[in-house]
Amino acid sequence: MVWNEAARIVDTNDYQLYEWDDWVKLKPDGDEPFIQAVSSRLRIPEVIVLNSFDRLPVASVSFSRRNLFKRDQYMCQYCGCRPSPDDLTIDHVLPRSQGGATSWDNCVLACVDCNHRKGNNDPKCARMKLLKVPAKPNWNPSYTRYPIKIESWSKFISQAYWDSELLD
Repeated sequence: MVWNEAARIVDTNDYQLYEWDDWVKLKPDGDEPFIQAVSSRLRIPEVIVLNSFDRLPVASVSFSRRNLFKRDQYMCQYCGCRPSPDDLTIDHVLPRSQGGATSWDNCVLACVDCNHRKGNNDPKCARMKLLKVPAKPNWNPSYTRYPIKIESWSKFISQAYWDSELLD
């Protein structure tokens, strides 16, 4: 993005904006992270700013065990208990034997006891009630694979939090 001039680099020391050609001329300080090229060292930019954009990309949450645990907050969706993750199972609300799919809309976390009690039934037949209807979650940063905290980002994130327009 910086190379094709769609973005500029922000120097987190003085917040000056740099084009690619100017950035590559700056030498990294002694303890500053860098990329070693064949004949030179390149400072690693921590913050870039887009020059313009027409829309945000659509972010989607992949259906994975990790994200299912995050969505259900490591809690049994039948009794509300929070056992260790090893004692939680993935339950198909409508069992696979009855045509239930392995999807966001049909899978929930259940403790071993509730999953055993429900067995191969739907919740109504088992006389069990879900705490909430399963659904695909909207994407947010908590669904990123590896949370990253970079100190120099804090000014930008904090400023965006306080200065962004609130909508109904």
